[in-house]
Amino acid sequence: MADWDDLRIFLAVARSESLSGAGKALRLDPATVGRRIAKLEQALDARLFTRTPQGYGLTDEGQRLMPHAAQAEQAVGAARDELQGAAGSLSGQIRIGAPDGSANYLLPQVIAEICDNNPGLDVQIVALPRVVSLSKREADMAIAVSPPATGRLTVQKISDYKLHLAATRGYLAKHPPITCLADLRQHRLIGYIPDLIFDKELDYLAETGIETAALTSNSVSVQFNWVRHGAGVAIVHDFALHAAPEIQRIIPDKLSLTRSFYLIRHPDDRRIDRLNRFATLLATGLRREVARLEARLEV
Repeated sequence: MADWDDLRIFLAVARSESLSGAGKALRLDPATVGRRIAKLEQALDARLFTRTPQGYGLTDEGQRLMPHAAQAEQAVGAARDELQGAAGSLSGQIRIGAPDGSANYLLPQVIAEICDNNPGLDVQIVALPRVVSLSKREADMAIAVSPPATGRLTVQKISDYKLHLAATRGYLAKHPPITCLADLRQHRLIGYIPDLIFDKELDYLAETGIETAALTSNSVSVQFNWVRHGAGVAIVHDFALHAAPEIQRIIPDKLSLTRSFYLIRHPDDRRIDRLNRFATLLATGLRREVARLEARLEV
C-alpha cells in the first residue's frame, strides 16, 4: 500500500520525467528517489515508469495512478490550509507554468512582491516554449496566450497586452528607414521558428505580410536579445521594453498587435483555498504590471 510520501515522489518523477529533476524539486538525492520509486512499484506490484535514455515516462499503470496521486496531493494541501487558517499568510510550494515572455519580463517582479508579503511561499516558475500540461500536473496553474480548446480546465482572462515592431536606435541609424510594412523587406527580421510555434496567437510575422525571418528561435528571450544587440527588427512585447531602453518601437500607427493572457487551472484545485488566494494575487499583480509597463511607453 502506498503512503502519501511515496505518492509525492511518484508525482515529482512523473512531472519532471527524470530522477534528477525530481530530486531537485524534492531536495533528495536522485539515487534515493530511484529507490523510493522501486519500493513503490514493488508495493503496488506494478511498473509505473518506462526507463529510456530520454527519461522516465509513465506506463499505463502509471497513468492510472496519476489522478489518484494528484487527488491525494490536493487533500494534503486542503488539510494544510484548514489547519493554518484562511486568514493567515500563504505558505508551501506552488508551481506556475508560463510562456517565456511573461516568465522573463512580468512574473519575476510580480512573484517577488507576493513572496515578500508571504515569506513562507516557495514558488517555482516553469518557463517553457509550449503549453504546460496541468492534466499531468506539470504545474499547479499556468499562464497561456489563448484559452484551451479541450480538457476539464478552468479559464480566467487576466489581461490584454500589446506588441509592436521594434529595433535599437543604433540599428535604425545604419539601415534604410521604415515608414510602412513594405519597407521591412529591406531588413533582417527576427521571429519564431515556424514549425515550433505552439500557439497560433504567436504567429506575429503573419500580421506583417512577411512569412519568413532570417533569425529565428522558439524563445522570446533569444529573439529579444537579438534585437537588443542590433541584429534586426522583431515584433516585441511592449511590457519587455523597460528591460532595454535602447530599443524603440517602429511605425506603431501601422502595426499594433493585441494579445491576451489567461490563467488556466485544474477544476479540482478550486476547492483549495491556498491556490485560490494565490491565483487572485497572481492575476491582480500581472494585470497591474502590464498596465504599469505599457503606460510608461506613452509618457
